[in-house]
Amino acid sequence: MAGLRSPLRRRRRPFVSSIRLRYTIVVGVLFTVILSGVGTLISLGIRNTVASDLTEDMRLTILDWVTEMRPGHISSPKPTARAKYLQLVDSKGRVVASNAAAAGKPPLSTARPSPSDRLLDGKACPPWESGRCLLITVLRMDDGAASTLFGGEPHFVYAGTTEPPALAMRYLEAGIVAAVLFASATAAWSTWVVVGRTLQPVRAISTKMRAAAESDLHLRIPEPPGDDEIAEFARTSNVYLDRLEKAVKAQRRFASMASHELRSPVAALRTQLEEALLYPEDTDARVALRRTLCSTERLEAIIDDLLAYTRIKGAPPAAYEPLDLADLVEFEIAALPRDGAEIRLRVVDRPIVLGSRIQLGRVLTNLLANARRHARSRIDVTVEQDGGHAVVSVRDDGAGIAPEDRERVFDAFVRLREAQRLDPGGTGLGLAISRETCHAHGGSLTVADDPAGTRFVLRLPVPAPADECPG
Repeated sequence: MAGLRSPLRRRRRPFVSSIRLRYTIVVGVLFTVILSGVGTLISLGIRNTVASDLTEDMRLTILDWVTEMRPGHISSPKPTARAKYLQLVDSKGRVVASNAAAAGKPPLSTARPSPSDRLLDGKACPPWESGRCLLITVLRMDDGAASTLFGGEPHFVYAGTTEPPALAMRYLEAGIVAAVLFASATAAWSTWVVVGRTLQPVRAISTKMRAAAESDLHLRIPEPPGDDEIAEFARTSNVYLDRLEKAVKAQRRFASMASHELRSPVAALRTQLEEALLYPEDTDARVALRRTLCSTERLEAIIDDLLAYTRIKGAPPAAYEPLDLADLVEFEIAALPRDGAEIRLRVVDRPIVLGSRIQLGRVLTNLLANARRHARSRIDVTVEQDGGHAVVSVRDDGAGIAPEDRERVFDAFVRLREAQRLDPGGTGLGLAISRETCHAHGGSLTVADDPAGTRFVLRLPVPAPADECPG
């Protein structure tokens, strides 16, 4: 037994199977992906905005300088904060004029716009900038200005400014990455906390359910307040545990009573056989065999009733057919022996029910046989319809059943003292089988009040006609 493992104690799965961890990982990954995309767009937007602003400033500075140029007089550009370096370069690459910051320096770049597109933006990294790069804008002077100012020789105006740290370095991207990681970690941690608190009652319910299933079915789950899904789960679990406890108790009680009922005929059979073997000279073989046969028949009857009871109680519904209940009652009464108490049948209605002819016939046989055993002189059987139910009433004028025993008589193997006196060989399963059959047909079987005797009432649902909608 040590090698066996309870199905409730399965091998623990890897921690990644935890709902809490899965949700945390999913939220963290989603936040990282989404925020990374947003951060990339923000970074590109900021870079483009900064570069566009600087380029626009340098173009304005170039235009201001060009508008001040006169034939034979190229003045130095005025100091401006919009462009750090300004140069006028001829077609041979010689610096003709520049501002103070660009004085004595070679051209900022060798890039030259074409005549069709006279403005060019770019980036240059001259060696004299100590490893830093410049954002540059180049203007090719139009043919008219070049002819007026420089005798038709093409000239180029260069403007440059040191690339700002936001563009030159990766500080912006590093900050965005840090913000993305921080936001994703915060979202993942929040999810871990929230899901953990949400699942805490579920974990408590699981623990209680495991303990109840393994050791104590009396345990119940504490129901949290409110009407949310977890509270509903707790209430449903308690309902399940109630039904499980009742089912286990009923199963144990049934097994105990079945064992008790089977023990008597088996013990009698064993005693008869041992007596025949130990005292063969004092035993009449025919008598011994007859007694043994009687014990075997009783044992067979008990086993048949047990099989019928468990088959009806646990089997799925059989295929039902429309039955005229009054015809079925008349048929079962006609099949009874003619001796015994008088049976009076009164048919008020002829309701049609859906059911198994064999199973319902057995119910009626059990009720009629029970009434014949207990009746003194008369049995009254009534068939009628009460609303949406067919009703069969079987009444005898016997001693009756005490109110406190009217439900107990439907329990398996329960036999009242009067029943034991009148039918010593009974199994106590007839009424239990009859009630289970009625329940399987959607009906009921009860003991009703009666001033003199016992009255069993069988109720079965009557299906609505095909041309009517059920209420």
